[in-house]
Amino acid sequence: MLETIIEPVEHLKYQGPIMGVATLVILWILYKLSSRGLSRYLASREDYKAETIQQFLFVWRYIWLGLGAIFGVVSFSGSLATLGISAAFLGMVLGWSLQAPVTGIAAWLMIILKQPFKIGDRVIIAGIIGDVVDITLTHVLLNQVGGTIGGEEKSGRAVLIPNATLFQQIIYNYTLEGFDQEENQTSSSYILDEVPVRLTFGSDYDEAEKILIAAAAQVTGDIIRDSKQEPFVRAELFESGILMRLRYQTLAKDRQRITSDIVRVLIREFGRNPKVEFCYPHLDIYHTPRNA
Repeated sequence: MLETIIEPVEHLKYQGPIMGVATLVILWILYKLSSRGLSRYLASREDYKAETIQQFLFVWRYIWLGLGAIFGVVSFSGSLATLGISAAFLGMVLGWSLQAPVTGIAAWLMIILKQPFKIGDRVIIAGIIGDVVDITLTHVLLNQVGGTIGGEEKSGRAVLIPNATLFQQIIYNYTLEGFDQEENQTSSSYILDEVPVRLTFGSDYDEAEKILIAAAAQVTGDIIRDSKQEPFVRAELFESGILMRLRYQTLAKDRQRITSDIVRVLIREFGRNPKVEFCYPHLDIYHTPRNA
């Protein structure tokens, strides 16, 4: 009878150290496996700075060391219930106190893995247009486009957007990458742009369309050859005349210059051609002399 009582006591005596060692071994294996795979993947990404990747791996290492120390101490108590409660409490405390930093790092991982944008892309985040200059663990650095000026040209102002806010924002990327199933081709870095032109009802529609398409072809010839997409015209009526929209493929970062060059060509060609006339607000007064 005495031997039966002593045996469970001896077993319980070593339960804490066994659980502690087992917990540390499991955490170590998980850390090594996850770190190895993560390091290989991040090393294959050439779009991001090596300094930022090293900073993340440094933080990653110390997160695992902290978890190992906490779970190791708790598991040496030998109580599975205590281990579970402590893990839940630890997760709650860390989630509350480190919400913004953890969310920022998670957003950085999302950018690395999913690549909604990369360094060099022109994006719109939180209503701010800019070119991505750097992506760190905590912020996305943009070279702002526009801002205090009209159009889309670089202003030279730096904008820091916290990574933690990316999960709550709609992100627009001017560069669509991947396979376009509708067009059955690989998408490029070009975007569709337009120049609206208002003409009088008396203008020759066919002549105006030829001038518009020729102007776009003259300015964007290289883009047409590369994208295999020709410029085209869409038209609609308005109260004072015809609104013709010249649409063409353009480079996102060169959009303002290309639009300006096309407008310059259109003004010159329309001035030479008597068959087309710009529509603009004006008032014509016709005087008919009264018969004496």
